[in-house]
Amino acid sequence: MFGMKSAAVDWLIVGLGNPGQKYANTRHNMGFLTVDLLAEQAGVKLNKVKFKSAYNILSFAGCKCLVMKPQTYMNLSGEAVRDAASFYKIPPEHVIVLSDDVSLDVGTLRVRAKGSAGGQNGLKNIIYHLNSEDFPRVKIGVGKKPRPDYDLAAWVLGKFPAEDQKAIDKACEDAVNAAACIIAEDCAAAAQKFNGKRI
Repeated sequence: MFGMKSAAVDWLIVGLGNPGQKYANTRHNMGFLTVDLLAEQAGVKLNKVKFKSAYNILSFAGCKCLVMKPQTYMNLSGEAVRDAASFYKIPPEHVIVLSDDVSLDVGTLRVRAKGSAGGQNGLKNIIYHLNSEDFPRVKIGVGKKPRPDYDLAAWVLGKFPAEDQKAIDKACEDAVNAAACIIAEDCAAAAQKFNGKRI
């Protein structure tokens, strides 16, 4: 999965979340958790700062990828993605976004080649700033809120219970592999392999 190739950046891999210790390991930070795992597997840290992001450039799935965690807070994630995509002239089709999804069961993945934000504010802002819905995304299920009147913000900003940790760890691993599959093959192949997959 990891190997060297010299060229300009081929892909952006964007993990969505909120910066700061207060938000660490919350449902809304699934994207951050996933790109942290990707970087760890590559033996690098996302410790460079540019494009309103913590990022690094690494070789992944045979391509040169800029892996980033926008530091803008979730609702303004598109500003960071736009800045990096514009700088490296990367088309939306080569921007992979990893995010949480409250409509999916904990640990379940859904790969899509394009589409609406589905109520996810980070995706909504990226669509706005890229002026396109045509970017691949890997959505990671964090579970539905326990009852209809439960505050959605409180749910997504809550931490996972201990019993979900195994499923979340596996989902992060699967999401990294799904991103690699999107790059090496395409979204359809990644969707076939990973959609609905869980422990």
